[in-house]
Formats: sequence, C-alpha cells, structure tokens
Amino acid sequence: MLKVAILSRWHVHADGCAKQFQSRPDVTLTAMWDEEPEKGREFAAKLGIDFEPDLDVLLARADVDAVCINAPTNMHRDVIVKAAQAGKHIFTEKVLAPTTAQAAEIRAAVEKSGVKFCISFPHRTLPHNLLAKKVLDDGLLGDVTYVRVRNAHDGASRGWLPPHFYDEVQCCGGAMIDLGAHPMYLIAWLLGKPSEVSSAFTYVTGHAVEDNAVSIMKYSSGAIAVSETGFVTGNSPFILEIYGTGGSLIINGKDIRLISTKNGGEIGGWVEPNRLPQALPDAITQFVEGVLYDKEIVFGIDDAVLLTEIMDAAYKAHKQGGFVKV
Repeated sequence: MLKVAILSRWHVHADGCAKQFQSRPDVTLTAMWDEEPEKGREFAAKLGIDFEPDLDVLLARADVDAVCINAPTNMHRDVIVKAAQAGKHIFTEKVLAPTTAQAAEIRAAVEKSGVKFCISFPHRTLPHNLLAKKVLDDGLLGDVTYVRVRNAHDGASRGWLPPHFYDEVQCCGGAMIDLGAHPMYLIAWLLGKPSEVSSAFTYVTGHAVEDNAVSIMKYSSGAIAVSETGFVTGNSPFILEIYGTGGSLIINGKDIRLISTKNGGEIGGWVEPNRLPQALPDAITQFVEGVLYDKEIVFGIDDAVLLTEIMDAAYKAHKQGGFVKV
C-alpha cells in the first residue's frame, strides 16, 4: 500500500489528482499540507485525511511514503527538495521549476535521495502523439525541418481560470509556462534540446501575465519548432504538425494525415492511419506502479529539467528580445 500526502491545493489539477489517488486500491491518502492553512484544512476534511500545517512535520511522518505536489510554481524548489531529502517519492505537476538553476537543485536532491520521481506530462501518453514519435523514430519523414504544436483554451477570455493563475509571483508566468508546457515538452521529446529560443507574448485580457504566446526554437540540425498557446482562444483544437525532407504528418484534433517517401518509393499519397499506438498509462498510474511494482516511469527528472531549461530561455527571450541560448 502506497501512503501519499497531498502538498497544496493550489494547482487546478489538485482535486483530480487526489480523486485519482483515492480511487486506487493500492493507495491511501494520509495527510495534507497547504501554504494557505485554512484552505488546506477545508480540503483535508473533504478528503477525510489529516491536515498538518508544518511541512517539515508532515514530511517526517512514517505514514507518508510519497507526495503529490500541487504547490505554486515559485515554491516548487523548496517543497520538492525538502520532500526528496525526507526520502519521499515525488509526483509533481509541470513545470518543475521556473529557472534552470532551481531545476538543477531539484535534480541533485532527487538523485542524491534515490526516490522515485514523476512529472505529469499527459500528452506523452496519448495515441496520436505516440504515433508522431513512432513516425519520426521510423524515419518516415526523413530529416525533420519544422514542427508546430498548438494547445490553447479560452480560460482568460471566458473567465473560468482561477484568479491566482494570473499571479505573476506564484505562477512565474502565464499561458506559456502553464498550458504552453504541453507543446514544449512534446517538442523536446520529438526533437531534443534546441540551441536557441525566441518568444512573442501578448496580454489580451490585461492581466499581469501573458495570455497569448508563441515561442520559436532553432536546432543545430536546421530544424525549427514553434510552440503556440494561450488562454484567449475558443474551440481551438490540439494541433501537431511535423514536416521533413521525406514527408509530413498533420494531427488536427482527431484528424490525422500522413504522407511519406521511404526507400525511394511513394506511400500512396496522403493516408489516414487506421491503427494508432496503444495509450500509455497516465502519469499517476505510472508513478504508483513505478514505486510499488518497479514499473517504468517514462517521464522522469531529466525530462522535467529539460522543460524548465527551454521554458526559462523562452521567458528570458520575451524580456530581452531576440533569441536566447538554451
């Protein structure tokens, strides 16, 4: 039985994470801490678990094997490092940290402690994105020259995001660091670490953080990747486009089209794949089964640090203008 503590209800996914942990027969929630004690007590009572106002005391409890971290982004370094030093296995929401330096501190603590670590990268478990990875790994598109990923919603323009998601101090950014993390980690998974990043952010709804954002990544191979996101777009489908010297893959919502030249022969023009790879287990399932049964966690600390490195460069580029080295 894995005994899990919830660390904060700040993130919008905290309720869903707690519910999923509680739904498993091999997990029990035992305690909770929150940076806002009154809110923490209320949520702990709802979950039927103990509330502990002192994080150090909670992390010293024998009935806590692992932690689910939903704390504000600006608190991630302190909370995750403490959890690692206490020997607790770590599940966290993206991003790992706002800066490369903080991410490096977290990696050092996690590696020194030897605890299991999982960051929530849900788009890497989905069949259509697994297809994109397989198409690249199989060389069906030749040398990749351009990748575009768009992931956006209307949380700001329609007013359904919680107010604290516009807090520049807690969030360390806006749409790009939150929703834009998904395109960013997908691009890093498909192409690896870029050499340079540039960004264009705007403030459509007038909040302190950007709600409309694009980052452009250049690679030493000559490839270019574009990460698009925002909180001000209604009915925006998920889009992933990959173009190469030997073909193209376009994923627009549920519509998937592939054209490829392989081994000198045409593969029948544009085709719609009739069989997608099987979805991977979701992040929480990977985490629990990784801790209890030593199964694979496919996105770990290195993936988390790489996302922070790219995101850190994207925000520096927005502030400084031009391209910033990663």
